[in-house]
Amino acid sequence: MSELPKNLSRITLGGGCFWCTEAVFERVKGVHKVESGYCNGHVQQPTYEQICGGNTGHVEVVRLDFDAAQVSLTELLEVFFAIHDPTTLNRQGADVGTQYRSGIYTHNSEQESVAREVLAEAQVVHQGRVVTELLPERNYWPAETYHQHYYARNPEQGYCAFVVAAKVDKFLATFARLVRPA
Repeated sequence: MSELPKNLSRITLGGGCFWCTEAVFERVKGVHKVESGYCNGHVQQPTYEQICGGNTGHVEVVRLDFDAAQVSLTELLEVFFAIHDPTTLNRQGADVGTQYRSGIYTHNSEQESVAREVLAEAQVVHQGRVVTELLPERNYWPAETYHQHYYARNPEQGYCAFVVAAKVDKFLATFARLVRPA
């Protein structure tokens, strides 16, 4: 596991397919690294195929290393709730299974506190229907190399062109103040 520079914080988020969330968070100012991976399951070093089988307990996630002086955890969580549906259990669009569940996986008690506040606000907005889990991150493993920066490398691929691009466009339109300068 990589050592985190002292000026950065780390949060791990599950919002459905990691290709979608990765593509959005790679565009957020203050986010220094986005890594697709798997967490909170019971298998060591799971493969994508194992994850897709739904028996490992893992969730597809993105692990974000960010500079809180440039983007706050609250802002990152606001983006997170805007780019996926936190009211569908174990599902995002056509992606179905426990590996696609909505989750915030914290690295310390301060993050948990902030996440609880934002989660409570999301519950109000979504009339109490939010199913996002809030847990400490555990048993994290990076996804295979071919999953990293997938949208950037495959923008014309069908899923990317229709599903991922729509989430990126929504982020760009809704959160212009948080878009990383080109």
